[in-house]
Amino acid sequence: MAKPLAETLRPQTLDEYIGQEHLVGKEAVLRQAIESGNIPSMIFWGPPGVGKTTLANIIAQELHRPFYTLSAVSSGVKDVRKVIELARQASDAILFIDEIHRFSKSQQDSLLGAVEQGIITLIGATTENPSFEVISPLLSRCQVYILKHLTTAHLETLIQSGKESLSEALEKEIEVKEHAALKRISGGDARKLFNALEMTVHAYSEEDPIVVDDKKVLKIVQQNLARYDKSGEMHYDIISAFIKSVRGSDPNAAVYWLARMIDAGEEPKFIARRLLILASEDIGLANPNALLLANSCFEAIEKIGWPESRIILSETAIYLATSPKSNSAYMAINRAQQLVKKTGDLPVPLHIRNAPTKLMKEAGYGKDYKYAHDYPGNFAFQDFMPERVSSENLYQSGQNAREQELKKKMSSFWKDKYEF
Repeated sequence: MAKPLAETLRPQTLDEYIGQEHLVGKEAVLRQAIESGNIPSMIFWGPPGVGKTTLANIIAQELHRPFYTLSAVSSGVKDVRKVIELARQASDAILFIDEIHRFSKSQQDSLLGAVEQGIITLIGATTENPSFEVISPLLSRCQVYILKHLTTAHLETLIQSGKESLSEALEKEIEVKEHAALKRISGGDARKLFNALEMTVHAYSEEDPIVVDDKKVLKIVQQNLARYDKSGEMHYDIISAFIKSVRGSDPNAAVYWLARMIDAGEEPKFIARRLLILASEDIGLANPNALLLANSCFEAIEKIGWPESRIILSETAIYLATSPKSNSAYMAINRAQQLVKKTGDLPVPLHIRNAPTKLMKEAGYGKDYKYAHDYPGNFAFQDFMPERVSSENLYQSGQNAREQELKKKMSSFWKDKYEF
């Protein structure tokens, strides 16, 4: 059986590796560590298909070190101990654990001694924030490297190399007439990109030359969508459908996609964490109780296992789906961060600076500050922003009943200074 295109084109050296220039480009921190031959235990955190496994393989090859792999989906403590024993007999072994976030606490604990003693150099790969999913003692002994989605330029390079490889294998000319569908389907994931390109080319292999365009790609990919698999590509498509259904106020679709994840054996904490994010990003100030319920859901499922946790998740998903929506808090912090990047470290106005010493008071720190509680309505008109950005509108109220009431109140306070 022929190897999949993604495997055929898997890079073997750092120079062949596409993407992650901030880590492995010339003079980059991880490349320097590899070239010095002195690498720490590390965690690769990033989305699927950006080269975490490939990079681990390349590191082992570049350093000529024994390389062992485990998948957290199918390996237990016994498997970990077996590999550690093998590594003990080798020298400078590297242990790569894919989806390390799926390891239980006891499984992660079983790695600690070997990492501390230098029996293994651990490389873990995860799509989840390691701060939440990797135990603190193990995380403190690892350097975390963040891998990013592949850029448009990276994807175009991969499309070209994929086209050339398939053309050589089929002994036919291949023309990739349009790139947009391939890029959109990939979502920055090289594996998805190669799979979509390969499926489309093989579907039209009788043509000569084989022409790939957006219409053909979409038709073939939609025909070949695999069943949801929590360890596969559809995992991310299903969670995307779930999030968009809740955001779109469709409780029926939300519960349907929830059931799909439950049926596939998805981890309840993974789902609950997404609901927490949804509650603040998409509902926010329109219904602050949504965040409280989502947080209670997360805490509850940590105490209760399957099958009862499904009821708690269902209740929360339906509540969030039927809640009024607002992304005003999400948009406000985005605008604020953009403003900070644009304007830099502007000085804090003197009147709202802290003045713990006499010298600071003499310098004007805290002078003319108005203590809000001394004024009617607990409000005193004054500037709290640096002068250069004093009238920037960062928070803009959503079109929901609660925020419209807040808008009236804030407008009565601030008059024409801000447009809420």
